[in-house]
Amino acid sequence: MTKASFYLTLFLISTNLIQAQKIQPDIRSNENFITVNRQLSINKQENNPIIYLNAKQGPGIAWIKDIDFSFGTIEFDIKGKNIPQECFIGLAYHGLNDSTYDAIYFRPFNFNAKDTLSHSHAIQYISMPKYDWYNLRKTFKGIFENSLNQNIDPDAWFHVKINLTAGHTSVYVNNNPAPCLTLRPLNKNSHGKLGFWVGNGSDGYFSNVYLEKN
Repeated sequence: MTKASFYLTLFLISTNLIQAQKIQPDIRSNENFITVNRQLSINKQENNPIIYLNAKQGPGIAWIKDIDFSFGTIEFDIKGKNIPQECFIGLAYHGLNDSTYDAIYFRPFNFNAKDTLSHSHAIQYISMPKYDWYNLRKTFKGIFENSLNQNIDPDAWFHVKINLTAGHTSVYVNNNPAPCLTLRPLNKNSHGKLGFWVGNGSDGYFSNVYLEKN
């Protein structure tokens, strides 16, 4: 191997390591969050912080401080509950402010719904403030929401991975290699705030968030 080839190989290896580096935001303290329309509490399970957002009218967000995320992979664990219209839980990202952001969220009470229509409303993308779930369902029926492609206990923890690129978003659950939702984002923002999200009247639990930036 020539010296030039050696340095090129070393550069490529170091570049790949940087690209693949996972970041674990610090969520061990309330001081690491800016909360919007919710109260946040933190418990620990085997030294692992568990974030809880209480239920309240309107959506709520817990922005993680000092995070400006653009494109890459976001992974986290969440836990909701199997009560109809009382559990909307997910993640907000590319936030410009408390009302302008994109979000991916789940309706656990629809995970195992027997009727096909409700079952197809298990996971949802929104782009606020213009494109909430109602406007998307009315204008782009069946494009920005979907069923899950596996059986999941709606009262249990589950793992979520969101892959973000400039023109494509894909969502995976519980390490399933097949995405449960793919879409072209409506929001033109290329970066912004990131935080845990709950919908109207909903509470929820969050943990184990990892970021991998492209």
